[in-house]
Amino acid sequence: MAELSRESGVAIATIKYYQREGLLPPGELTSPNQADYGPAHVRRLKLVRALTEVAGLSVAAVRDVLAAIDEPRTSLHDVLGSAQPGLPSASAQDVTEADREWAARRIDEVVAARGWRPPPRSVLVETLAGVLCAYRAVGHEWALDSLSTYAESADRVAAADIEALAQLRSAENIVEGAVVGTVLGDSLLAALRRMAHAEASRKRFDRT
Repeated sequence: MAELSRESGVAIATIKYYQREGLLPPGELTSPNQADYGPAHVRRLKLVRALTEVAGLSVAAVRDVLAAIDEPRTSLHDVLGSAQPGLPSASAQDVTEADREWAARRIDEVVAARGWRPPPRSVLVETLAGVLCAYRAVGHEWALDSLSTYAESADRVAAADIEALAQLRSAENIVEGAVVGTVLGDSLLAALRRMAHAEASRKRFDRT
């Protein structure tokens, strides 16, 4: 286990905790006090670490993701979907029914235009509704005039993400990459957007 800890970067106490919670299978016993761990254990540990430390998923949510990975009849699309609900998100709270209906209409327009098929009662749709309602609440609906442009850009980013993930070899690596890529990728896109804002502002408004 000490070697497994060094290889994975996960503390021994944490490894034992993951084993108690059923997130990591036991090693192959070679003596009453020693077990062998292989590359599969290292991959699983790295995935669990990404799901818990980067994405902030609960142990129960991680257990669900791992169950989906270990079920051979589960498609990779469904495996990735099992991780999505646990990722950080906002939701439409403390808004009027009129605001919810307004947001739903805006979302329906975008979904229809892009040909997207979000599942019913999707947490992603609820998150988007929350964002739209927040724009409306602070009186900046004008910013949503570019919603279709944002959706088109999101399509291109998502296509690039999925193409990169498809190059990974195992379902565990793909899920880990998707989770880390989503959480850190949001920050990456935000930083790039601010850099682009600065350049666009310089070209439009800088008179020097």
